[in-house]
Amino acid sequence: MRLYPAVLPLLFLTLPLPSGANPLDEVLPGIIDFRHELHANPELSNREVQTGKRIAKRLRRLGLDVQTGVAHTGVVATLRGGLPGPVVAVRADIDALPVTEQTDFAFRSTATTEFNGKKVGVAHACGHDIHMSVAMGTAEVLAAMRDELPGTVRFIFQPAEEGVPVGETGGAPLMIEEGVLRNPAPEAIYAIHSWPDYAVGQVDVTSGPAMASSDRILIDLHGKQSHGAWPHLGVDPIVLAAQVILGLQTIPSRSIDAREPAVVTVGIVRGGERFNIIPDTVHMEGTVRAFSDDVQDIVERRIGEILDGITTAAGASYDYTYERANPFVNNDPALAARARVVLQQTLGTENVLDGPPVMVAEDFAWFAREIPGFYFRLGVVAPGTESGSLHTPDFRADDSAIEPGIRAMTALVLDHLRNN
Repeated sequence: MRLYPAVLPLLFLTLPLPSGANPLDEVLPGIIDFRHELHANPELSNREVQTGKRIAKRLRRLGLDVQTGVAHTGVVATLRGGLPGPVVAVRADIDALPVTEQTDFAFRSTATTEFNGKKVGVAHACGHDIHMSVAMGTAEVLAAMRDELPGTVRFIFQPAEEGVPVGETGGAPLMIEEGVLRNPAPEAIYAIHSWPDYAVGQVDVTSGPAMASSDRILIDLHGKQSHGAWPHLGVDPIVLAAQVILGLQTIPSRSIDAREPAVVTVGIVRGGERFNIIPDTVHMEGTVRAFSDDVQDIVERRIGEILDGITTAAGASYDYTYERANPFVNNDPALAARARVVLQQTLGTENVLDGPPVMVAEDFAWFAREIPGFYFRLGVVAPGTESGSLHTPDFRADDSAIEPGIRAMTALVLDHLRNN
């Protein structure tokens, strides 16, 4: 029988262990328990100490080369196959969010911590427990067939995807700086994201831009304080803030090519202490999303020009900072094309969707700027259940999403190793 490359991942997923069991069937119950443990014990960005210990302990049991304390709390493990071949990487993020969980899970999080001076709940409201479980399950399946594995797999468990705490370093940039893409150097990297808009068993494929860049804008408008009854004696920064907000909304519609998506959102406006006093300062913060570096450049420049014009006309001044947090996630077209074939063979053509680019951001983008990357979304909503959106108290990723996630990731890795 002739073995076509797209079928090879499926064959590997049915290779029996010495016990006669299917590797995935063998590891899945333990991975479900692992997911429950992670979900019930979430930790915020750069504070994933116990999470990292749980991950490292399980990886060491597999006989992998394990490095801990990467980018503070991250874990990197290397699985060397018994046959020569390329090096590929699988990345999973490990941090949770300051969200109080409101699901019906028996293993739901009741954890709390201090965040920005307040006591908050902590929950895996973005599905990172699913990401870790899929990556760990992939490691366990591949470790069970390591003698037949043609190459090396690097498993990167990354902290602080949700954002590095103020005054700290971390996330994907620090992991790259500390050498996770060297010794051995992967030639490609794969990752998933839990997606509450898709049913369990569904995945998507996006070629090119998949998730937006995420930039932060900080603006302070400086006017002149006066009595609210005598506005002519002051310079009102609240009125200026309103003009700035309206001006910023013209950037996507009038300064950017209509074929290029862009979002400029002001999320914070703070100013004033009393109802009858015009304040001297208003503070504003916002976010910019785009799918190209050129659009980011245009937005950054136009914000400055709008601020110049409005404040000069009013006799005011301003301070303006434009922080580039994450670039856009760019899926390598060749990897995406091959992934579509492999995922259709693995999960069924009807379960592989065309994924539209989305305006949320992901610091996986930094990895994909260093080496070719492929990032896809994994359905997590089981039949008869509902889930809130990402980052909400009622976000609900079902256990049953893990099995197709492991099958998909394992198939992609095996296909890449065998055909490159």
